[in-house]
Amino acid sequence: MKLGPWEKREDHTLPSTNQITAFLTSCIHCLQAWNVKRGSESMRYTFNSKQSYRRRASRSKFRMSMFHCADADARTCSPFRHEQWRALTVIFRPQKVCLCPFLPVHPLNVSTCLYIVQHPAEESRVLRTVPLLAACLPSDKCKVFIGRRFSEDRHPELAAVCRSLSTLVLYPGPEANNLEELELDPSLSPYNIIIIDGTWSQAKGMFYGNSLFHLPKQVQLKTNLSSQYIIRTQPTNTCLSTLECAAFALSVVEKNHCIHEVILRPLQALCSFQLQHGAQIHHSKEHLIKNGLYAKPMPKNKRKLNRMERLVNNVKV
Repeated sequence: MKLGPWEKREDHTLPSTNQITAFLTSCIHCLQAWNVKRGSESMRYTFNSKQSYRRRASRSKFRMSMFHCADADARTCSPFRHEQWRALTVIFRPQKVCLCPFLPVHPLNVSTCLYIVQHPAEESRVLRTVPLLAACLPSDKCKVFIGRRFSEDRHPELAAVCRSLSTLVLYPGPEANNLEELELDPSLSPYNIIIIDGTWSQAKGMFYGNSLFHLPKQVQLKTNLSSQYIIRTQPTNTCLSTLECAAFALSVVEKNHCIHEVILRPLQALCSFQLQHGAQIHHSKEHLIKNGLYAKPMPKNKRKLNRMERLVNNVKV
């Protein structure tokens, strides 16, 4: 088996020049993608304290560990095989679990623009779905903003989008309209869709903590589809990941169901690969409580207890 230049060799021979060159080239591509993605935001973290140092070191650890595919010699494929990968971190995975065959050869031709508002904690997750979503769409149709609070002064582009009549914010609630039943005005096309990326508690805090997100028309998805992102625990059976929400919303707005199938293909492959290599299926919290499989102790806080009771249709647990 051919070893890379960073691995130990029993015969103590040095790696070839081609191997070293290929390895250094892949490192340069990683750094280039990092600079494109982070931009000026990389200066937000300083080394003034041990806490901020650990915060930056932790993010650096995961920043280049998402996916990577490899060829026989350099153990790396072209980081920019797809043009749409330039907008986000290069996707790194071993060759046996490479996701390239499951991505569209060309970016999907859509008129709707997605604005992903991502919680900072979600950026460090290795198995996040936003990079897969961005790899399926043109770079100008999927834009990611990272942060907890967004103001008009610091994010003028996002503020202008929120004030546009052609913008929809995808977040469930009593005042939200069902996207499937909403009559879209053709004169306002193309539409913009704002999606909050994070855990449900993080998304709730971001939605109610930013007045900009209350300006667009609020919509929600009313679907009986179960999430196919089975390697992470969801609150209920019908809670969907960011990629699944975006795929479903795009198929409704663009009136093309094929979009939903194409975007879900890499997610299905990702979950399948993870299960083949030791991951376990994560049932929703609702499923675990209903079947008496919830291993954690029940919360003593009444508010949290009432929330869990609502997961099982007001049945006391």
